[in-house]
Amino acid sequence: MNWLLQIFIWIPFVGFVLSLLINGKNEKRLSLLAIGTVGLQLFLGFGYVIYWVLCNHPNVNLKDIVIYRNQDYEFLIDFYFDKITATYMLVGAALSFMVILFSRYYLHREEGYKRFFNTILFFYTGYNITIFSGNFETLFIGWEILGISSFLLIAFYRNRFLPVKNAMKVFSVYRLGDIGLILTMWMSHHLWHENISFMKLNNYELVHEHLNAHSYVGIFISIMILIAAAAKSAQLPFSSWLPRAMEGPTPSSAIFYGSLSVHIGVFLLLRTFPFWENQTIVRGIIILLGLSTMFIATGIARVQSSVKSQIAYASIGQIGIIFIEVALGFEKLALFHFAGNAFLRTYQLLVSPSVVSYLIREQFYNYTPHKKSFEARFPKKLQNTLYILCIKEWNLDTILYNVIWNPLKKAGRRLTIFTPKTIYFIFFPSYLLGLLGMYHKDMIPTIILSYLPIFFAFTGLAMVLQSFAEKKSIIHTWLLIVMSHFWIAMAIGYNDIFDLSQIYLYLSGIFVSGVGGYYILRRMQQLEPDSNLSIFHGHVYEYPIKAFLFLLACLGLTGFPITPTFIGEDLLFSHMHQHQILLATFISLCFVIDGLSIIRVFARVFYGSHVKTYHEVAYRSS
Repeated sequence: MNWLLQIFIWIPFVGFVLSLLINGKNEKRLSLLAIGTVGLQLFLGFGYVIYWVLCNHPNVNLKDIVIYRNQDYEFLIDFYFDKITATYMLVGAALSFMVILFSRYYLHREEGYKRFFNTILFFYTGYNITIFSGNFETLFIGWEILGISSFLLIAFYRNRFLPVKNAMKVFSVYRLGDIGLILTMWMSHHLWHENISFMKLNNYELVHEHLNAHSYVGIFISIMILIAAAAKSAQLPFSSWLPRAMEGPTPSSAIFYGSLSVHIGVFLLLRTFPFWENQTIVRGIIILLGLSTMFIATGIARVQSSVKSQIAYASIGQIGIIFIEVALGFEKLALFHFAGNAFLRTYQLLVSPSVVSYLIREQFYNYTPHKKSFEARFPKKLQNTLYILCIKEWNLDTILYNVIWNPLKKAGRRLTIFTPKTIYFIFFPSYLLGLLGMYHKDMIPTIILSYLPIFFAFTGLAMVLQSFAEKKSIIHTWLLIVMSHFWIAMAIGYNDIFDLSQIYLYLSGIFVSGVGGYYILRRMQQLEPDSNLSIFHGHVYEYPIKAFLFLLACLGLTGFPITPTFIGEDLLFSHMHQHQILLATFISLCFVIDGLSIIRVFARVFYGSHVKTYHEVAYRSS
C-alpha cells in the first residue's frame, strides 16, 4: 500500500515533462494531455481512498529516497497519507480537472496557451508534493514550487506593467513565508536531533517529552509555522497580496487563489497540530489572528469595486474562520470548511465575468436600493471611519512597505562600499585570507574566532541588501548576489567543525548557476547596451530562449528544489546552534532578500512592456 503513494507524485510530474515537449501551436494535444493527467489522478485518487477506507484508513508513511546522508544528517524524501491528505488530494484533483476543462476553451488562441498549461501542471506537481509530504524538507520542496509557479501565473501577461509588478509583490510575501519554514526546519533539527517525520509528530509521549525539556524552542517553532501559514494563506498582516494575485488569467485565479494554493497555510497548521496543540499561547494567537482577519477582510470585501477583489477578501475571511477551527481542534470541521470554501470560490471566480455582465444589465432596468445593512446601526462617525479604512484596505500594503521593504531598501542604498574596486582590492583578498584562516583555526584567538561567523554572515547580508537596492549595473547586482553566498558559506565554515565537502556541495550549485546567469547577462548587455534595473525592459519578446535559461539560473541560485544549493542550505542550517539566533537571522534574511533580488533582476530584464517602441505593447493600465 505504501509504494502506491509514489504514483500520485509521478503522474503530474510526467504530465508536466510531456507538456514541455508538445508544440505550442497544438492546443488540442496540450489541453488533452493536461485533462488526461489530472483526470487520471482524480480517478486513481478515488480508487485509492476507497481501498484505504476499506483497510481501516491507517496512516501510511513512505520513506522514499535518501538524497544525502552523513553521520550527523540525513536529507530524505518522505511521503505521508492520512485523512488530511485524502481531503486535499480529492478536492485538488476535482477542482484542477474542472478548471483545466474550462481553460481549454477560455484561453483558445491565447499567445501563452502552452505556457499556461505548462505552469498549471508544474503547480499541480508542487501541490501534490506538498500535501503528500511526510517531513518539513519534502513539504518545502512543494512549497517552493508553488511559490515560483504563482509568480509565473500572476505575470502570465508579461508584457503588461501591473501583472509583473503584482507578481513581484506576491513573491515577496511568499519569501517571508519561506523564512518561517527555513527557521522551523533549523530549530527542529536541534529539538529532535533528526529529520523528524509527521508520522512521529503524532506520538504524544515523544512530543510531550521534548517540549517539556525545551518549551521555549517549541514556542519558537510554532510561531515560525504560524508566520509561514499566515503568509501563504493571506492572513493578517499579509492579506493584501491575494487580490493583487488576481492579475493572472481567471482560471489560474480560480485554482490558485480561490481554492488550492491559498489553503496550503491551513494544511500546514493541520499537519503540525499535534506539535502545538498543548501550547495554549500559540492557540490563542492563532484564534486572535483568525478573528482579526475575519472581521477586517469581510469589511474590505463589502466595499470593493472589483468582483475578483470581493471574492479574494471573502475567501480570506473564511480562511480566518478555518484558522480558528484548527486552533480549537475541530479538524474534521476545518477540512469540510476547506472543501466547501474551495469549491465555492472556484465557481464564483469562473462565473464572475458573466455575473458582472448580468448585474450591470439589471442595474439599468430593475434597480432596487439595498436594504439597510448591519453597519447602519453604528454611529455615523464610526461608519465613516470603517468605510474609509476598508476602502484603503487598512493600509496593509503601506504597512508592509514601511515596516519591512522600505527599511531594507534604504539600508541597501546607504551600503555603497561594495563597488567593483573595493570588491577586487579589498573584499576578494579578505575572502582569500578568510579561507586560509578556516584551515588554520588554531592560529586565531578564541575571542576573535567566536565573532567571525556573525561578521562573515553580516558581510553576505550587506552584499545582498546593496544588490536589492541597485538600479544601475545588472552585472554588478548579479555578482553581489553570488558573492554573498560564498561569504555565508565561510560563516558556517568558521561556526562549526564538520566535513567541508558539505560546503562544497552547497557552493557547487551556486557556482554553476552564477556562471550561467553571468554569461547570459553579459550576452544581453552586448545585445542591449542600455539595459539597467531602473525600468522593465520586456526582452523576453525578442529573446525567449535566453529568458528561459536565465530563469533556470535564477532558480538554481535561489536554492530551488532539488538543486545542490537547496540541499546545501538545509545542511548549513544544521550546523548553526540553537542559541545562535543572530547568526540564523542574518543568514535567513540573506536567503530571503537574495531570492527577491534575483527575481527582480529577471523581471526587470525580461518582463514588462518592451522598451523598443516599434513593438506592439500593452498599456500600463491594461
